[in-house]
This record gives sequence, structure tokens and C-alpha cells, in this order.
Amino acid sequence: MDRDIRDSDAYRGVEDFYRRWLEPGFGRVTGVADPSLRPDGRAVAVTGTILEKLEGLGSTRIAVADGDGLRVLTGGPGNDRCPRWSPDGSTLAFLSDRADEGVFGLYLLRDGLGEAIAAPRVDGTVEYCAWSPDGERILLGVAGLGADLAGGQGSGTNSGRSDDGPGWLPAVEGGEESAWRSAWVYDVAAGTVRRVSPDGLNVWEAAWLGPDRVVAVASEGDPGEGAWYTAALVAVDVTSGGAEAVYKPQSQLGWPAGSPGGRRIAVVEALSSDRWIVAGDLRLVDPASGVVVAADTGGVDVTGLQWLDDRRLGYVGVRGLDTVAGVYDVSTGTCAELLATDASSGARYPDAAFAPDGTAALLLERYDRPPAVTLVAPGGATTELVALTDPGARWLASVAGTAAPVSWTAPDGLRIEGVLCRPAGDGPFPLVVLVHGGPVSAYRNRWRMGHDYTPLLVSRGFAVLHPNPRGSSGRGQEFAGAVYGDMGGADTHDILSGIDDLVARGIADPARLGVTGGSYGGFMSCWLVTQDRRFAAAVPVAPVTDWYSQHLTSNIGHFDALFLDDDPYAAGGRYHGRSPVMHARAVRTPTLLVAGARDRCTPPTQAAEFHTALRDHGVETELVVYPEEGHGVRRLPARIDVATRMLGWFERHLSVQSGGTA
Repeated sequence: MDRDIRDSDAYRGVEDFYRRWLEPGFGRVTGVADPSLRPDGRAVAVTGTILEKLEGLGSTRIAVADGDGLRVLTGGPGNDRCPRWSPDGSTLAFLSDRADEGVFGLYLLRDGLGEAIAAPRVDGTVEYCAWSPDGERILLGVAGLGADLAGGQGSGTNSGRSDDGPGWLPAVEGGEESAWRSAWVYDVAAGTVRRVSPDGLNVWEAAWLGPDRVVAVASEGDPGEGAWYTAALVAVDVTSGGAEAVYKPQSQLGWPAGSPGGRRIAVVEALSSDRWIVAGDLRLVDPASGVVVAADTGGVDVTGLQWLDDRRLGYVGVRGLDTVAGVYDVSTGTCAELLATDASSGARYPDAAFAPDGTAALLLERYDRPPAVTLVAPGGATTELVALTDPGARWLASVAGTAAPVSWTAPDGLRIEGVLCRPAGDGPFPLVVLVHGGPVSAYRNRWRMGHDYTPLLVSRGFAVLHPNPRGSSGRGQEFAGAVYGDMGGADTHDILSGIDDLVARGIADPARLGVTGGSYGGFMSCWLVTQDRRFAAAVPVAPVTDWYSQHLTSNIGHFDALFLDDDPYAAGGRYHGRSPVMHARAVRTPTLLVAGARDRCTPPTQAAEFHTALRDHGVETELVVYPEEGHGVRRLPARIDVATRMLGWFERHLSVQSGGTA
């Protein structure tokens, strides 16, 4: 395929798909994230995404949903995000890069009116903010302009603007002060800001612990992304800057939350593949004694926490394919579930915000329905404040087929779940298996399944299986941990047995099978075609193909050592046996490889290695590297380009006539 395909009929057809979907929403909020519920429980502030054209990522603005609909409060320039209501509900704090592109600072908007007030600048870019329980200070999580971005953020570094010097300047790694993350505090009355975390402590994530301390997921000695995997829970005194370790976990930590009085810490502990993508067990920590209690949340892998008061803790998470929100009472050790639904809220994992009375705000969505800002009362009654439905979204839903939960039995008898999206009519259909990243992640019933590819493929007559093999979230830590030391092992057969089940049911055509996926899904897309020749085409995106070189060139080398449970410097073993490039001679599947040139998690050399190995063995293959993309292809029109190439690859090799419903 040519480098520039914009004049082709194939590209124009896919571009028309995007136009019919996105253009009706130009200039209005069509995506929402970061819910913050006003303390009175009547209004939800969100980060709203607005597209003006088929270019870039769009802009983000602060918007508020209430009984009068959705109102956009900010107008940039730049991007505004992460709204947080003050404890009295009078002020919205948010982050914006309006003063310096790509570098976010704190702004305050009082009573939702007038010009936002800027806080003093900090040494870096602010990633998140949180009000103190008394409303007198705001905690800022600050990343240096050189700190790694997580894979879920697109990889690369927090470098701000790209025009920071002449093009010939080299990239330099090792010991840079700009690579660190730290905690800062803004004093609202004084209008001053200062750093509170000590030198040498890298603060990945932090929250208030009473009015005078901060609890942080933090590590020492190395600010690189790989150090997150061994981070501990640390309490920091905001006056003295003194730091004290309070909990060293067995696996990874996320979503720390301190009670308003400072007597308890809640945190999620889980085997996790990526920072910011943590789903697991709720731990309650006494910072004074260090005593840790495992809380029972009724089989929910927790993905978000918020204290309502010193006794009650709001939580949200995933159980099976369902999104669950509830309130945990630490005095009785019991949960009161507010909502359990097959709809989703949030991006990779469920997200929610709570008011002191126990009301929850969620951004509920389904495969055929875009997000709706929804309130759930303590008794479970729901109120939809606003739905992001427009003619483009309705058109997309009309051509995207249906989504339904499916389950099957793996060869060892374990039940595996997934979501199947399919066109109308009887099968068998050409089937594409879309493997999720991680490996610790999970598919849920999301708008578009969170992908452009799924509705596009279904509109062209494909069925798309989204499996949750062992290693996925929502089934507890034993199920997630089953992939530990066995990536590409039993989870391979979980996926293959799902295909077998759909073939036996007459849904999938065994002669027309394809596979794709990004990150870990990219690895599995490469791995599966080395283990089974049934696939007629594969499109791995941001894959790992050689665990040795991945360990030495990635910014998360600790990840592969942890999940392979092996020594990268020992000859043979899983680093050799589970690398797709080492099995390239077994491949017969035409393979299109996709990578981003700025990807530090799975560098583009990984895709290049497999491409070369396949060519050496006479397998049809193409390599496509997008120069401005990182971990995954996120920006328009590159999204249209990769979707065109993927669709064309599957239509050609799965013998599907182009020009279907779309």
C-alpha cells in the first residue's frame, strides 16, 4: 500500500464514515470525562471534548451538567480539564494550558462566572488537583517537563511544546531533574504555591490525608516509568515535608484516598500492567499503626475511591462485565450498592464521583449509546441530566450492529467472557478478534467499544469478538494473576477456544478469521499467528515482538520482568520462548504492523523486528509507522488512515467485498 492513500477510493470511503459520524457534533461537546459532583448533588462538572474538524484530538473545556442541560464554562485558549468543586460548592478548580501550550497550571472559577483566576506557576505541568477537606488549600500533582507518560496517556514524555530548541539537539536520558514528579500545595487565601514532597521522592499519585498531610503512591531513587511497579504508600506532612512509608504492597497501588479526619487511608492494590489502569482489592490502612485491612466489596475489582466522611467511602469498579458503584461503611465493614449495570462509565475502567449524602455521578454509556451524565441517588433511583446524542451518534449506532455478552469454556474448564459485536442477519460472518491491552484490562459494554475499528468493521459486514481472557479485570485477583509468568500461555487458548465456540455456533466463518489489538493486544496478535495458522490476516498495533529488546529499549522494562517472571539476562527461558520473532518461521498469516514513532512503552522497533522476520520467511507483511503518534494512533486524520489500512487488509485477505453498510 502507498504511503499517501488520501486520494484512494478506500480512504475516501472511510473518511466519509468519520464525517457522517463526527461532523454533526462539530462545535459541541461530544465526549465527557473526569466527573466532579457538586457537594449538593445537583450539578456535575466534566471535562468535555469538542471537535471542530477532522484533525488532531479536539479541544477540551470545562462544562457543567444540571437540570438545565450542559453548559460550557470555559473557552480556552488551549485545553481545560480536571474540574474539581470546592467543599462548599462555590468554586471550581481546573487545569489549563492556556498560558503555555502543553504545560498545565491551576485556575479557579468562582460561582461559575467571570474570568478564571490563575494560580502561580510551578516547576512542571500539573496532572491533577484536589481540594483539602477544609477548602483552604489545593493539592497539585506536578510532573517535570521530561517525565514519562504512562502507556494509557499515549507514552512519550511530558515535554510541553515540541519547539523547545533547534531540531539538531540530541535526546538525552539519565539523571535529569525534569523527569521527577512531586506534590505541591496552593494556599487559596494567600494565593501562594509551594512544593511539599521531599527531594528524591517520586510522587506518582497523591491525595489529601486530613487537612495537613498527603498520602502518595511514591518511589525513591528513580523517576522512570518502570519504578512505578514497585512504588509504596507514603504519608507526607505538608508543613515539614517529612515523608513516612506506611504500606509496602505485594503488587501495584492506585487511587489513594485519605479520610477527611486523616485517620484512614483507602487504596486499591492489584496486579497491574499500566499506571492509571488499576483494578483490584480495596485496602484500608491505619497510618498511625500501619495495620492493613482487606475490605470486602462483594467481588468488585475497585477502580475509583472517594471518602464521603470519616466513616463512609464511595467506590466504583467492575464485576464481570458490569459497572458497580456503592458506599462502603468502614465501621461495619458492609457495602451498600447503589448501581450494578451492564452499561459502562469512564474510559478503560469505571469512574464515578460522589456527594456527601451518597449520591453518585456516572457517565453511563453502551455500545450503541454515547455517554449520558447520570445521577444515582442513595436509594438507587437514577436521573439522566444530559445525553451526548446527536445525529452523527445516532447514525453510527444505526450501522454499528449490536453488542452482546458471550461466554465459553477454555480447554482447562475455566469460563471465559467477552463481548461480541455483529451485523444484522444470519452468520457465519467473517470474524475479527480484537484483543485488549494490558494484559490486565477488560472489555465492557462501551460506546463504540472504545474503538473506531469495531463499528467500522461491523458496518462492513464483520463480526468482532472482544475477549476477556485470564489476566483480565473484573474476575478478582486470582483470575488477573493467572497471566503472571504465562503471557501467551493459557490466555492464548482462552482466545482460540472463543473462536471455536463462535464457529460451532455458526456465527464465525472458520475460513475468514482475522486478529488485531494494541499494546498487549498487539503482542497477542503477533503471538497467535505463530501458534495457529487459522488466521487469514493480522493487524498488530504497538506490539511487543521480542521480549529481550523490549526490556532494553522500553521505558517500562520492569513490566516484562514482572509479568514474564523471568530474568532478561539469562539465556533462553520465557524471554526467548514467548517472543513472537523467535517463532516467525511458523507464520503463514499476512500481517500489517502499525506503530507510533514516539512510543516509549513498545518502541516502533518491536514492530520492525517482526516485519523483518516475516519477510525473511516469505510472509506477506507491511509496516506502517506514524511519526507523530506514541502508544497507539490517537489523532485525526491518522486515525482515518490506519482505519483505512486495517479495513482494506481484512477485506482483502478475508475475501470480504468492500462497500458494505457504511
